[in-house]
Amino acid sequence: MKFKNPILSGYHPDPSICRVGEDYYLVNSTFEFFPGVPVYHSRNLINWELEGYCLTSDEQLPLEKCRPSGGIFAPTIRYHEGTFFMITTNVSSKGNFIVHTKDPARGWSDPVWVDQGGIDPSLLFDDDGTVYFTSTGMDEEGKQGIFLCEVDPFSGERKTESVLISHGCGGRYPEGPHLYKWFGKYYLMLAEGGTEYGHMETLQRAESPYGPYEACPHNPILSHKEDTREKIYSTGHADMLEDHNGNWWMVCLAVRPCGEAPNRVLLHNLGRETFLTPVVWKEDGWPVVGEHGLIAPEMEGPLPGEIPEPVKLDFFDDFGEKEFPLRYNFLRNPHRQHYVRLPQENRMVLQGSSVTLSECDSPTWIGIRQKEFATETSAIVTLNSRENGTKAGITAYYNDSYHYEIYLTREANVCKVCLAKQIHDMWAVTACVEIESTEHVVLKITSDPTYYRFSYSLNGTEFTELGSGLTVGLCTEGTRSMTFTGTYLAMFAEHGAASFEQFHMKVLSRR
Repeated sequence: MKFKNPILSGYHPDPSICRVGEDYYLVNSTFEFFPGVPVYHSRNLINWELEGYCLTSDEQLPLEKCRPSGGIFAPTIRYHEGTFFMITTNVSSKGNFIVHTKDPARGWSDPVWVDQGGIDPSLLFDDDGTVYFTSTGMDEEGKQGIFLCEVDPFSGERKTESVLISHGCGGRYPEGPHLYKWFGKYYLMLAEGGTEYGHMETLQRAESPYGPYEACPHNPILSHKEDTREKIYSTGHADMLEDHNGNWWMVCLAVRPCGEAPNRVLLHNLGRETFLTPVVWKEDGWPVVGEHGLIAPEMEGPLPGEIPEPVKLDFFDDFGEKEFPLRYNFLRNPHRQHYVRLPQENRMVLQGSSVTLSECDSPTWIGIRQKEFATETSAIVTLNSRENGTKAGITAYYNDSYHYEIYLTREANVCKVCLAKQIHDMWAVTACVEIESTEHVVLKITSDPTYYRFSYSLNGTEFTELGSGLTVGLCTEGTRSMTFTGTYLAMFAEHGAASFEQFHMKVLSRR
């Protein structure tokens, strides 16, 4: 059966997956965004429903003023004897921790912290009841490797000393370790080469979880660093399982470049996304992933469960419900009193503070992931505050140093619609037009692989383009520090209150 990649488009990095009978659950990294670690459910590996998040309280997820791409790194989800476990790292807090639940849709426990350093933790529940904990760390000589100990997954207590079990298979930055028990042997799967364009996945196996490990003879088992098709890059940080029909699958992260032929520039703005590929085991006990280590935008495999339906990527919120749709995220720990839904009036009021989008803090901001290159996002905006300096609108946002926004404001008691851009340490208003009123103005962002275009309408039908911004300004490769996220389309307010109606994101085409 044919299927399309990615299976989770837009910023969905570091996927981990587990199976419970005929049900599949998948989680991703969330870094500085709140709530943390989305939990998706599927019965066919293609149609994924967002059931909730593992980390939904400030106590579970302290993110106050964490740096861009700080916060939550690389979760792992596992299921054992009726309980789900999610283990991850808060690099802006106390490190590695575990939460658990009987039902992912009904909330997770408070974190228990594990006294083993590093990042990218994972768990293996062995047949004899032993629970192994792996993570990436440094040895005494400062060389990166994979460490293992035994833990109590409910308390986080480390039951044994941490032991170095592998330095990887020769690639730099061995990380993302997943330890499995397959066919009576222990398999250690790693991401190596860094999460950029040299990314790859390697595999080793041993008779004991402590090693010694032998490397797969055809490592890397997954890599696109030499792929000349130029549609998918940076494949790695994978997880693997057997479905309920006995077929094997791998989920991994990868990026789709926004450059179009003949422009071969290696840039991406949607973030690292989640891809799926079939896996076939050979008689020698080693797997072949996809097309001999390559994956494609369209693949074929024996999918489990019901026939996949077309994937729904559009989003619409008329604010007619009291609760926020699950697809919304906030920046760091939100000030909840600044977000008021008024379902009886079909609108939301955002109370902007003095914190702006260009600060490493918690501005009044609520958004969704950009799902494809070609999108159209709009909202009806009204300034509630009469004070000069209030700003409210919609933004294409990567992080505090990289964002474009179209917004309403008042300056010297004059109503305006403006376009502003933040690139590196440069912020500028690049276009500004006086308007008669800041009531019920439709603001719109239209994106394609090359540009974001910004327009407004005073009557809801006729739009005037205010300006544009190059997509390259919101690409991971151009940021001033190491980043791992993707572009959001969001609503915001600063220095006063504003009302929002009919927030709509529509995918114009899939690539």
